[in-house]
Amino acid sequence: MLERKITKELLAWKKEENKPCLLVKGARQVGKTYIIEDFAKNNYQSYIYINFELMPEYKNIFDGNLDIKTLIMKLELTFPNISIISNDTILFLDEIQSCPNARVALKSFALDGRIDVIASGSLLGLHYKEVTSYPVGYERYINMYPLDFEEFLWGLGVKKEIIEGLRESFVKKTPVDEYINKQFIDYFKLYMIIGGMPKIVNDYIENNSMNITLKNQKSIIDNYIYDIEKYADKTDKSKIINTFYSIPGQLARNNKKFSYVSILENEKDVGERKYASSLDWLKDAGIVNMCYNLENPEAPLVSNIRLNCFKLYMMDTGLLTSMYENSVQNEIINDNYYINSGAIVENVCASEIKTRYDYLMYFEKKSKLEINFILNINGVVTAIEVKSGNNKQAKSLYSIIDNYKSVKRYIKLEYNTNIYVDDKNIEHYPLYMIMFI
Repeated sequence: MLERKITKELLAWKKEENKPCLLVKGARQVGKTYIIEDFAKNNYQSYIYINFELMPEYKNIFDGNLDIKTLIMKLELTFPNISIISNDTILFLDEIQSCPNARVALKSFALDGRIDVIASGSLLGLHYKEVTSYPVGYERYINMYPLDFEEFLWGLGVKKEIIEGLRESFVKKTPVDEYINKQFIDYFKLYMIIGGMPKIVNDYIENNSMNITLKNQKSIIDNYIYDIEKYADKTDKSKIINTFYSIPGQLARNNKKFSYVSILENEKDVGERKYASSLDWLKDAGIVNMCYNLENPEAPLVSNIRLNCFKLYMMDTGLLTSMYENSVQNEIINDNYYINSGAIVENVCASEIKTRYDYLMYFEKKSKLEINFILNINGVVTAIEVKSGNNKQAKSLYSIIDNYKSVKRYIKLEYNTNIYVDDKNIEHYPLYMIMFI
């Protein structure tokens, strides 16, 4: 079983008094069902599981009255072999977006407190209009993502003590042993190719086959298209699919700012008015990450976001890699990180950051100065430049140092380097250390 960091969050939630119901969001196949089921079975005496897509007949439980007395009676009648033990029973409502009334009922469960409830869904943001009354204050969101690089390393069997040793080097800014550094550079290449979708990682661990990995990745891509065709409004389906398939090409340009015109070159009237809803669909489905441009790199950063100027990254980098031609995997193995203008390297860094920060942000000024990511790290505005090629220059960071005093920390991530701090106070790290930022 792959170890996931979200398990600690679930255990902390279980210990709370007067806890809200938990709503776990995330794209399909990021492992929501598996990890919640494992948590439920190992931490409660009684466990009730309902999947509203696979068990549509159970939607009737949430018809009519939604007071707690009626709900418990219905559950006891529906699951006579399961005892509802006060404060030691968990109800898992999977794919809750398919039963809007169950979402309304979360308030009753939270107020009563005898049954802990976790709900999950892949397309929660797409069904909000169907919920008649949201249980505001009685549900808490947790986002679940594909495995981050550290979780990926755990899956490969890398000991946590070794990773902690690397973390100590990162914090103290001291070089890593060259042999160890090379090993983790290679691990990171593998991560860019495989990505963090649990089934794909498990299959690779078992079979050590890139061919199986690629087939699994393309299968997930096909499932995303199926979801669009099944759940999107009829008038939006083709627009969402075209937007989705445009992402690899958008990221392969030197200027990676998302361009509506690049979705379909021969189509007229391609613009925000027509395609904004397509971006919203992909974002709500958990398939993409949006990285917003900043007016100025000043805290509070969120107040400087330009909502109409952004880059669009894939949530999982392995899936992005699979959408390019098959030779891309060999290019990465052979240290050509600049393939497709560094699209894959930027994407993997964006995905790592998104697992720990609410917003992805970058800074660009007149196309001459571009900082890949701007973060507020413990109150310190930090500029992060990602280098995918052999170019060791840091013109954009130098410009930030000279012209933007609000930025106090400077980090440069490079594909083949060790840890050091240069005379400009720029911190240099190998790419894989994005996992510690």
